[in-house]
Amino acid sequence: MLTTPTRGTAIPDLSTVEEAPKRDLRGVRAEDVFNLLGALAAGAATATLLFGWIAPLTGGVGWFVVAFLSFIGVYAYLVKLGAGWQEVQDRVVTVLFVSAAVILVSALVFVVVYVVSRGSVALPNPNFFTEDMKRAGPLDPLSAGGVLHAILGTLIQIGIALAITIPLGIVTALYLTEVGGRFARFVRTIADAMTALPSIVAGLFVYSAVIMLITHQRSGFAAALAIAVMMMPIVIRTSDVVLRLVAGNLREAAYALGASRWRTVWHVVLPTARSGLVTAVILGTARGIGETSPVLLTSGVTAVTNLNPFNGPMISLPLQVFDFVRSPEPSMIVRGFGTAAVLLLLVLVLFLVARLIGGRGPGRLSASGMRRVEQASKRDLARIERRVSTQTERSER
Repeated sequence: MLTTPTRGTAIPDLSTVEEAPKRDLRGVRAEDVFNLLGALAAGAATATLLFGWIAPLTGGVGWFVVAFLSFIGVYAYLVKLGAGWQEVQDRVVTVLFVSAAVILVSALVFVVVYVVSRGSVALPNPNFFTEDMKRAGPLDPLSAGGVLHAILGTLIQIGIALAITIPLGIVTALYLTEVGGRFARFVRTIADAMTALPSIVAGLFVYSAVIMLITHQRSGFAAALAIAVMMMPIVIRTSDVVLRLVAGNLREAAYALGASRWRTVWHVVLPTARSGLVTAVILGTARGIGETSPVLLTSGVTAVTNLNPFNGPMISLPLQVFDFVRSPEPSMIVRGFGTAAVLLLLVLVLFLVARLIGGRGPGRLSASGMRRVEQASKRDLARIERRVSTQTERSER
């Protein structure tokens, strides 16, 4: 029913509009659990009937796809029996999101468990972490030889790459966000294009520009340069996004207090974006620490420990995995999986250290930081009291 006023547009009579029942978004109802379990059972049963009785279908992947699609259809039908289309859409989309997360986590867990289980034969040997392959051959048992040279090579190469990437990447991101201009748009475009740069191209670039023209030998430093080329665009683009998320009113407040642009950047912008910048460094490290093809072209393969990144070949963990698993000997393949497990462990340790260093949000201080702030406050209070007492004495005179 519509009520037509004397002037203007017809306005609907809200008293005749039926209010839709409110949905309880908190908690889990028993009906939702039954619908989910019933849809799972129906999807598995449908896929089993199609693959075992009705259709000549085979394969575990196909069975999983058919079961999942059947599960989605049955679940939507069961939810529709007791709710409207809006709730059906909400439930189905929620199931799709949760399924994507479960598949992603399952794939990650499978990779980690598979690598660690295959390399668990080599990991219990202490010599695997304390020796190199100088006196061990393909036919030697796992009690001889290790990957100490590859661990040290990886740490040296990624350390040099981080020393190059972190200042250049963060300063470039600050230029893009704080300065801007036409050249900033060009730099952002180049960084976006370099994100998809094939790793073999970076290795060929360093090989032709550094090894062929300057050093005339493969080295750990050349490998670190190739890794830095791969890490740089990741750090730049991620840091750029993080710095642009810093609220503009923080900058305005600093300018209102008389701070210059770069004091604002150093004391306001960077501390606020610290956790995001650490995430950018983590993403860049994850990209660079697992590179194999540029390291293969620039560092060379060696079986001895080399701590000098500027002289002689220096192998890393990814390249050592590649060198081990291409051997037909089972003991070498086991060493390869053990080396891959060590690489996963090393990446985990680096991520934990990075999170401990910069994982706190803005304004959250550690215990030592709180003590420093408290001591600084006491010094400021003492200085103010001395100034007040001095002014009081002068006024009394």
